[in-house]
Amino acid sequence: MHTIEWKISDELVPYEQALQEMEDRVAAIRAGTANELVWLLEHPPLYTAGTSADAADLVRPDLFPVHTAGRGGQYTYHGPGQRIAYVMLDLKKRGADIRAFVQDLEDWVIDVLAQYQIKGEKRDGRVGVWVADGAREDKIAAIGVRVRKWVSFHGISINVEPDLGHYAGIVPCGITEHGVTSLVDKGIPVTLPEFDIELRASFEKIFLQNGLKGSILP
Repeated sequence: MHTIEWKISDELVPYEQALQEMEDRVAAIRAGTANELVWLLEHPPLYTAGTSADAADLVRPDLFPVHTAGRGGQYTYHGPGQRIAYVMLDLKKRGADIRAFVQDLEDWVIDVLAQYQIKGEKRDGRVGVWVADGAREDKIAAIGVRVRKWVSFHGISINVEPDLGHYAGIVPCGITEHGVTSLVDKGIPVTLPEFDIELRASFEKIFLQNGLKGSILP
């Protein structure tokens, strides 16, 4: 039996601070001196470049700060109203299967969205979660992970109520033929504390198996 801790940051967390805290936690998990962690937070407006980012997809480099993320994927936006969940888990305890882990992250988002009567969907060749409206498809959640010695970090970002206009400075995830959306954009008003309750419940449904326990930090 071991514990997965939960941490919720109420203030905007600077991106460099989040990276350092994740680095430190991953090292401690590997050393066996800290529990696994799910960290819920928001960032100030910024763009991040994953390991596959194409410089041509940074349309407005002057709009917001741009950070090299070290995670997989391309350019994405983070900002207020977007729920970030950084997931630091020991994948060796879960079959050491990175592909299955990414699929679990997608299933987690899809299950949360279903609680709000939003049908989230996966797409072959496009990591993340999508919402279809007729012929139109919009991305509602991005996924980008990094794994070091089988401990994961980075994770998911779900658009609850961000300023969607801020995506204009990039080609999100290198995809030009589709847009972005949010829960509020789809007519679902929800606060982040309310949304966090559903995140926790769905996480336990998708991830907590074989007697694993979770506790939330004060």
